[in-house]
Amino acid sequence: MELTLIARCRDGLILATSIEGTNDSNNDLVKYSNQAKLIFKKLAGSPQQQSVESGPFVFHYTIIQNICALVLCERNYPRKTAFLYLVDIGQEFLNSYSSKVEQVVRPYHFLDFDKYIQQAKMRFQDTNKFAINAVSNELQDVTRIMVTNIEDVIHRGEALNILENRASELSGMSKKYKDDAKALNRRSTVFKIAASIGIVGIFCLIIRFVVF
Repeated sequence: MELTLIARCRDGLILATSIEGTNDSNNDLVKYSNQAKLIFKKLAGSPQQQSVESGPFVFHYTIIQNICALVLCERNYPRKTAFLYLVDIGQEFLNSYSSKVEQVVRPYHFLDFDKYIQQAKMRFQDTNKFAINAVSNELQDVTRIMVTNIEDVIHRGEALNILENRASELSGMSKKYKDDAKALNRRSTVFKIAASIGIVGIFCLIIRFVVF
């Protein structure tokens, strides 16, 4: 477990974090931290639980109420254990801070939660422990949890935005067509009235010259 983050769902604000790794991996951790922030920003319309592959690692995240708990693991780390870990820290976080989640405005407001995260890591690091096996059935079958890659997440929503833009353009074109059609109808009506008046006027002139 290289990186653990908890964020607020509605805006992706990071509330708590815990980072592992050596100084040699700092650059990579910056890259993966930025990718994690991007995942948080793309939560709208996303599955409740998901695995996102990125290079030799994979992000696992789960949404619980109004927060999202995320962990970065090596690909060979058991998915089921990762999601059990996320549920554990997510529920504990809400038990401690649920009333404050929507109030904070600055990131990393709950840094003191790192203590619990470290304890949870110790418990879930050994995937063969009886305690993990005892509660593993509480989690749904992880094979049903969607697996995607970071590129898909980056481009998530772009196709929808294109469709929305095109729909907006078509709506604008339709409105313009209706306005043009109304203007054309008005001009046509005016022309018909003018033509009718002209014909009547000519007819009156003809009668005047013939009769008088």
